[in-house]
Amino acid sequence: MAVFWRHGYEGASVTSLTQAMGINSPSLYACFGNKEGLFKAVLARYDERRISFMEEVVAAPDAAAVAQAFLMGVVAFATDTGGKNPPGCLMLQGGISCGDSVIPDTLARHRAEKEAILRDRFEQARDSGDLAANSDPAALARYLMVMSNGICIQATTGATPEELREVATLALAGWPGAKAGSGQKKTRSREPA
Repeated sequence: MAVFWRHGYEGASVTSLTQAMGINSPSLYACFGNKEGLFKAVLARYDERRISFMEEVVAAPDAAAVAQAFLMGVVAFATDTGGKNPPGCLMLQGGISCGDSVIPDTLARHRAEKEAILRDRFEQARDSGDLAANSDPAALARYLMVMSNGICIQATTGATPEELREVATLALAGWPGAKAGSGQKKTRSREPA
């Protein structure tokens, strides 16, 4: 995972992948078929963390709390590498410089799943009266995804957790129904973007 995360799909050589896993290339091909098969296995493992994060996010009591848990969780994840992963997000960095569309399209589908989960939760919020009847749940979900992608990219270039929390707080200040000057509390959520 860390090799794909650091170098992207195209930049991750079979040699660097097998060295990181402590196996030889015939073992990689026997187990995963090819580099793409290994990458898909990495995405499946990455998704395991995303599922629990998104369950926690959508369990928040209202739409504003969902948005806050999501963005602050992205900040925590993108900046706290624990010495294992580079800063940022595998879902973005894995396919940024691919020559064909297979890997970028796969990663886009994974990000779209997260956006759909947020959209569905915001539809529930609109239907319950938590969001105004004229709210656009799809646009709100897309807004959070754009912000989270930007946060992850900024983390890769060295932005600090404090700087990214400031950005997330500014993004949340424009949330429908947000009160001016309301402080955003920190969250412990950890998001794989």
